[in-house]
Amino acid sequence: MSQTVAHDDLSAFRRDLHRHPEPAWCEFYTTARIVDELEQRDLTAVHYGPEILGAERMNVPDDDELDEWFERASDAGAREDVLAEIEGGYTGAVAVLERGEGPVVGVRVDIDALPILESEDGEHAPAGEGFRSEHEGYMHACGHDAHATFGLGLIDEVLVSEFEGTLKVFFQPGEEQIVGGQPMAESDLIDDVEYFLAAHVGLDHPTGEVICGIDGFLAVSHFLAEFEGEPSHAGGHPEQGRNTVQAAAAAIQNLYGIPRHAEGPTRVNAGIVGGGTATNIIPEECFIEGEVRGGTTEVMEYMDEKAETVIESAAEMHEVDVDVETLGRAPSATSDQELIDAIAPVAGDIDGVMNVIERDELGGSEDATYMMQAVQENGGHATYVGVGTDHPGGHHTSTFDVEEESLGIGVDFLTAAVLEIADRRP
Repeated sequence: MSQTVAHDDLSAFRRDLHRHPEPAWCEFYTTARIVDELEQRDLTAVHYGPEILGAERMNVPDDDELDEWFERASDAGAREDVLAEIEGGYTGAVAVLERGEGPVVGVRVDIDALPILESEDGEHAPAGEGFRSEHEGYMHACGHDAHATFGLGLIDEVLVSEFEGTLKVFFQPGEEQIVGGQPMAESDLIDDVEYFLAAHVGLDHPTGEVICGIDGFLAVSHFLAEFEGEPSHAGGHPEQGRNTVQAAAAAIQNLYGIPRHAEGPTRVNAGIVGGGTATNIIPEECFIEGEVRGGTTEVMEYMDEKAETVIESAAEMHEVDVDVETLGRAPSATSDQELIDAIAPVAGDIDGVMNVIERDELGGSEDATYMMQAVQENGGHATYVGVGTDHPGGHHTSTFDVEEESLGIGVDFLTAAVLEIADRRP
């Protein structure tokens, strides 16, 4: 595929998604836009709505927030028939192409954005070239607009290839909140997948570099702890109050004191904390939103159990009530060497690829691991691949951007990988 053609054809689609970033379970415009593109192609099936999500969704926004994003999508011109099917936050899509006998190959690309205010600096390409986010306070700061573009471009290339088998492209919602991978992993659509690729752009690798297998996934669990006590006047009757801020402060201090584990790295962070109504009132309510991570799923579960004990103990010490809810969760995973060995030799032949890395460590978390594990548990193989891109700001920053040359490289890399897997059946 010509990189010039890839740039021209894919850039406009990616820029449109970049202008309309949407958070987890609110990807209404994004889903409708993807479905519209998919239905213009000669595919066997395009699935969307509740049928693609086989498990109960976690951390779904309240009705008011869902309605706000739904109306934004409608106002932006999203297809009303698609919106009707995904109303309530049933976002995402799965494209299926069946072409004769052959293996079933699945590819996961995620589609959600982050609650980050995008830079207005003219040196920031989206701002300077007119495709900056139209939703203030939200942006594609991790490249999921590029990922969705990879998926669409891959389909186009496979359609004109000699591919034999079945291709399934999973346009996954809710990765940033680690809530979309598990429902997709528990849908019927993944049951027959024999080979599975999950893709990500950037990851501190430059344009022209591709990674055929990524490990080092930290299993993660997001939690929300809501404390409820008794208010009183802080000056007149402090003894009558039951102070939730005291309980939360004790919990936060002790969360960071959870002992490390001999079997892998551990992480804990109280990322969002709030509560209270005035300086002279004992706070009746307070909350902590945080996360724990571990080098393995088992180590993460150790951290999760310890964190809940710490939070509940702090509440008991200060005589307040607490409710702890899991907001999102993802296990660790390992890329299969069989797939790495299959795709590494063809990666170096792609125009624009200057360096091929067979295996690398992520050092972060991803809920594509649910889908990887689902395929592996069914006897298949999975790997997580990376497509490098030069970007001026790091992931999850206001100046993150994707160098558009990497769009064509990513499409070509995934296409070559899918065709080689279908041919070799490692």
